[in-house]
Amino acid sequence: MDFLRRLKESPLIFDGAMGTMIYARGVFINTCYDELNLTQPALIRGIHAEYVEAGADVIETNTFGANAIKLGEYGIAERVEEINAAAVRLAREAAGSDRFVAGAVGPCLSNNQSWIEAHRDRIAAAFAQQIGALTRAGVDVILLETFVHPEEIAVAAAAARAGGRPVIASFVIQTGGLTALGGRVEALAAALDANDDVDVIGVNCGGGPAAAFEALELLMPIVRKPVIAMPNAGLPQTVGGRTLYLSTPEYFTEYAKRFIALGVRGVGGCCGTTPEHIRVAAKAIRALSGVKRHIEVRAYAAETAGAAAAPAEKKSRLAAAIVSGRKVSSIELLPPRDCDLTPLLERARQCAARGVDAINIPDGPRASARVSPMVTAEALRREAGIEPILHYCCRDRNLIGMQSDLLGAQVAGIRNILIITGDPPKLGDYPDATGVFDVDSIGLTTVAANLNRGRDIGGNPFHPPTTLFLGVGANPCAIAPELELARFRAKMDAGAEFAITQPVFDPESLLRFLDRVESGGRRIPVLAGVWPLVSFKNAEFMRNEVPGVSVPDAVLERMRARRTREDSVREGIAIAREICARIAERVAGFQVSAPFGRVDIALETLAPFLPRPDGRRSAGEAA
Repeated sequence: MDFLRRLKESPLIFDGAMGTMIYARGVFINTCYDELNLTQPALIRGIHAEYVEAGADVIETNTFGANAIKLGEYGIAERVEEINAAAVRLAREAAGSDRFVAGAVGPCLSNNQSWIEAHRDRIAAAFAQQIGALTRAGVDVILLETFVHPEEIAVAAAAARAGGRPVIASFVIQTGGLTALGGRVEALAAALDANDDVDVIGVNCGGGPAAAFEALELLMPIVRKPVIAMPNAGLPQTVGGRTLYLSTPEYFTEYAKRFIALGVRGVGGCCGTTPEHIRVAAKAIRALSGVKRHIEVRAYAAETAGAAAAPAEKKSRLAAAIVSGRKVSSIELLPPRDCDLTPLLERARQCAARGVDAINIPDGPRASARVSPMVTAEALRREAGIEPILHYCCRDRNLIGMQSDLLGAQVAGIRNILIITGDPPKLGDYPDATGVFDVDSIGLTTVAANLNRGRDIGGNPFHPPTTLFLGVGANPCAIAPELELARFRAKMDAGAEFAITQPVFDPESLLRFLDRVESGGRRIPVLAGVWPLVSFKNAEFMRNEVPGVSVPDAVLERMRARRTREDSVREGIAIAREICARIAERVAGFQVSAPFGRVDIALETLAPFLPRPDGRRSAGEAA
């Protein structure tokens, strides 16, 4: 039962494929892989050890086909007890005492076999014998995996329940929300949810991470029990006579994070996944807000703090403009990878000359290393005459360093701070770097709000307090909208004074999000993120590779129809302007990205909202 408690406390990382790893070691596929527990124990123990080193919390025994029916095909049905006991011993030796060992139990039937009721007793006896051996050998949980027939998984679950260990019942999923037999995943999941012999529901193998995500979206709202997901590494491809799975660990990990956002309590891999898939996924998942245990930060109320916080309109020109109700504008420029700020400063001067209110300076976007965003922001303020919005993420510094930086921003004259949690390091060029994440964006917003009231992270008063204008991120198209809404409200409660959204390509999603935020009786000014697309390829990348961004089919088709680069850019600007016009009445302004450094595209997108050459505000902005 300790396994179930841990599963509910925090998502667990399961290991990946065993058969794939054995095959990669040169063992022919006509070999009984389960018998290798006896004949090649060092090989099996070594694979388990690789998954432990990769960060798995749960190690599965090499016993997928170790029942009397399957072993009988190799003429060794009498070795069920011996093979399963050896498998548990090898897994435990690698897992140690601080990880769980799951007894892996696969179906007795092959995928192309039909369920025949007359064979029920024989199949039930085979499951009882194998699960009894696994239980006596000391597994922590029974994992029924890769099942196809609903009748067979029910028989296996009944045998597993008799063993007294927690029971995971996992079935094969295909694309389109279908099971391997063509049934609906909702129906099978509902049956398992109602089955008292099952403690945890799982989906595995099948059509890969995308198919698993599709299935999870359908079943998560209708089940009460914890859910785990163990997809294979995409659809298999035959290369040079070998069956290979070509999806990368990064692709697998993006979906693993989406699984967690949906509420999945365990993530692992099936066919084609390797220790590298698990290593990358484990690192990313453990850095997610809601998974990592952050330092608790106490909020100090204004009446007990060292000093009263300054009103927003006194903090910066941007803040004053937002409070006045004028539509504000910002353009995002990335700090350079080298030490030359000259090109960036020139672009910033172009923006200032056109009347743009601020320049957004990302902090290590996609976990990349660039010139310090704070140094860049200070240079912009001093040399380009335009206010920066300094992005500040929680990934790279501990809590003491973050407080020092916030105090330093105040001294440097940087007032607009956008607080974000940050991308895990594996997304960038330095995959072995560690993410700190002492706090997430909610915790750091609380820290900054306390500084604005004259209290440091230890509660010590100081004077004068900071006057930072605190912004946070928002994702109107989040995979888990309820969670995103709850986090956004928590950010407001922590002291956020404005927000900037992810790039918006579906204005209706943003409007629905704002409706839900405002239905709670509170709101803060929101700047809509806008990305002018420059090509169909750019649109596809934004849709498929950038977490939290949703590009509708209609937008993709419009970009697909453009035949030249110039036409694509014009169409991207037109789409962005249409989005701005649709949402203008509901937002405080726009944060426009300069795709690939093209400031001219960002300025053209913002033109209806920028001052005219005579200095007057445009009709678009006045509206």
